[in-house]
Amino acid sequence: MENFNALYGAKVFNDASMKKYLPAETYDALKKTVSEGLALNKDIADSVADAMKNWALDNGATHYCHWFQPMTGTTAEKHDAFLSPIGEGKIVMEFRGKELIKGESDASSFPNGGLRSTFEARGYTAWDPTSYAFIKDHTLCIPTAFCSYGGQVLDKKTPLLRSVEALNVQALRILRLFGNVTATRVDTTVGAEQEYFLIDESMYQKRKDLILCGRTLFGAKPPKGQELNDHYFGTIKPRVVQFMEALNKELWMLGIPAKTEHNEAAPSQHELAPVYESANLATDHNQITMAVMKKLAPKFGYACLLHEKPFEGVNGSGKHNNWAISTNEGENLLKPGKKPAENKQFLLFLTAVMAAVDKHQDLLRISAASANNDYRLGGHEAPPAIVSMYLGSELCEILDMLVQGDRYESHGKVVMESGVDVLPTFSQDTSDRNRTSPMAFTGNKFEFRMLGSSASVAETNVILNTIVADELCSFADELEKAENFDEALTALLRRTVKEHRRILFNGDNYSHEWVEEAARRGLLNIPSANLAIPRLTDEKNVKLFEKHHVYTEQELLSRREILLNEYSKILNIEGQTLAEMVRREILPAVMQYCAALSDGVLKKKELSIPPEPEYGLLTKLSTLAHRLSEETKRLLTELETAKTSEGDAKQTADLYRNVIFARMEAIRTVIDAIEPEIPPTTWPYPTYTDILFYCD
Repeated sequence: MENFNALYGAKVFNDASMKKYLPAETYDALKKTVSEGLALNKDIADSVADAMKNWALDNGATHYCHWFQPMTGTTAEKHDAFLSPIGEGKIVMEFRGKELIKGESDASSFPNGGLRSTFEARGYTAWDPTSYAFIKDHTLCIPTAFCSYGGQVLDKKTPLLRSVEALNVQALRILRLFGNVTATRVDTTVGAEQEYFLIDESMYQKRKDLILCGRTLFGAKPPKGQELNDHYFGTIKPRVVQFMEALNKELWMLGIPAKTEHNEAAPSQHELAPVYESANLATDHNQITMAVMKKLAPKFGYACLLHEKPFEGVNGSGKHNNWAISTNEGENLLKPGKKPAENKQFLLFLTAVMAAVDKHQDLLRISAASANNDYRLGGHEAPPAIVSMYLGSELCEILDMLVQGDRYESHGKVVMESGVDVLPTFSQDTSDRNRTSPMAFTGNKFEFRMLGSSASVAETNVILNTIVADELCSFADELEKAENFDEALTALLRRTVKEHRRILFNGDNYSHEWVEEAARRGLLNIPSANLAIPRLTDEKNVKLFEKHHVYTEQELLSRREILLNEYSKILNIEGQTLAEMVRREILPAVMQYCAALSDGVLKKKELSIPPEPEYGLLTKLSTLAHRLSEETKRLLTELETAKTSEGDAKQTADLYRNVIFARMEAIRTVIDAIEPEIPPTTWPYPTYTDILFYCD
C-alpha cells in the first residue's frame, strides 16, 4: 500500500525538508523572515541556497530555474545546471544565495504593453519565499516575481502579493475595532476548481484547429449531446481513471492538495478540485496543475483541452474561484456562524464584499475577459456577462430586516426526510446553490464562476482582494472616528445594504427577464472582452489601484495594451487557421464528392433514370461550396486589412470582434451545413461524434 504521508510533498522543499536540510538557527530565521515580511540577509540566503541544492540533488535534480508567470498567461523558466567547472576536467555542484534571490532573464520577448523598448531586454526575477520550491523534470523550480530592468511589473505574482497585503492591512483595522488584538495576519484563501476535456490524441492530431487554436472552429451538432445528463457524475471510464490516478499522484508529490474529481456535464469533460490554500500558493498550484494535466494526458493516449469552449453546443470549461478571508488564527471571516443576524463582524465583511462587487462590476468582468471566454459566457452553465451576487434567501432576508430596522426571526432548520425509515434524516442548508450566478455565496466563501478554464486565477484574486480592501478601508475610516461604535456600525450596515442591494439576485441569470431587470437596476452588461478590457484604465480604477499600491497607472496601461493585443492575436490565429482548413481540405473534399455525384447524375441520365437524389444533393452542396469559397475570400481580405490596420489596440480589437469574428461565424454556419452531407470516407476531419463519443 502506498505511503501517502511520504508521497505528499515529496517533490517540494517544504517545512519538513527545510528542517532536515537547514541548520536550526537558519530555519528559524527564514521562518521569521517570511512571517514578518522582512528582507533576507546574505548569510541566510547562502545557507538556504546550499540546503535547497543538496535537497534537489538528493532527489535527482540536475538543474535549477526561476519559475515565473509572465503576462502570457502561462509560466516561464530558464534552466541552469548546478555544475561549475573548476579546471583539470573537474566540476563542483554549487548554488549560491545570490542565484537564489535574484535571476536575470532576457525579457525582450515577453509581453510588456509598452513599458519598455524591444532593445531594452534585461529583466529580473526575484525569489518568493512564501511559495515553496519544487522539482519538475529533474529541475529545481523556484517561484519568483518578474520585473523589467526599470522595475516595472511584468508578471501576475507581484500584483497578487501586493493585493494580499492591501487586504491584510485593512482587514486587521476592522478586526481591531471588534476587539481582536491577537490576529497578526489576514489572508485570502482560494480553491480553484479546474474543468477540462480529455479526448483521444489520435482525434486531436487530425484537427488543426484544436492544435493551433485549442478549440474546434466548426463542427456539426451530433445526434446526441449532453441532453440526457448521463455523463455528469457518471461512472468514470477506466482509462480516465488511470489518468486521474497518475494526475493525483503527481500533484500530491508537488504538494498540491487535489481532492475531488468527477465527470462534468459535457461528454468527455471532467473536473478537479483542490483544498483551499492561500491565494498566492493556490495561484502557483493551479498553474502547475494545468501544466501537469497537459503533460500527462498523452501518456494515456489523450489530449487535454483547457480551452473555454472547445466544442459548440455543449458545456464549456470554467475555473470556479472559491474565495474566502481568514486570519492566521484560523478564523474564516466569511463564516456566518449559527446566528448570522447577530454576527455583526460577519455582516460587515459580507456587506464590504457586496459593496465592492457593485462598485466594481467592470473590474470583475475584466478579470474574466478574453477571446476564449467570449465563446463560453452566457450559456451551458457558464454565468452571463452581467455581474451579480447570490446570497440565498436567508441572508437576503437578514439584510432586508437590517435595513428596515426589524429583528430577524430564524425559521429554524428544516429537517429533510426521505420517507424511508432506514435512510437518515438531515438538516437542509440555509441556501441552495445557484449555478447561474457569477458570484455566489456558498456557506463560508464566494464562488466566482465567470473565470475561464485556461486563465490564471491571479487577475481575479488581485481584483477581489483590492476592491474588498478598499471597502474595508472606507468602513474603518468611518468606524474609527465613531463615538458609539455599535450605533455607527448598525448605521453603516444599513446604508451599505440599501445603496448596493441592486447587485443581489437569487434567480435565473440566464432568463431574458433578468437581462431586462439588470438594465433597470443600472447593472453593467458588457458582452465581449474588447468592450470590457479598455475600462481597466478608467479614472476610478487607476485611483483604486494606486491608492492601495497594487498597480501604477503605467502598469495598468501596459496590461490594457497586452490584453487587447492578445485578443486580436487570438482571433487572427483562428481566422488564418479556418481559412487554411477551408482552402486546403474542406473545399477539395466537397468538390471531390460533388464530382462523384456529377458522375452519378450523368450515368443515370444515360440510363434514362431520374437523377435524384444525387442531383438535389449536388445542387445543395454546389451552392454551399460557392458560399463557403466567397466567405473565405472575404475573410482573408479582412484579415489582411486588420493586420495592416494602423489603429490603436482598442480599435484593432474592435475590428477583429466586429468583422473577423462575425465572418468566422458565418463560415462556420456554412461548414456545419455541409458536414452532415459528406460521407466519412471523404470528410477530412473527425466529427463531434467521433471526438466526444468514441473515446473510451
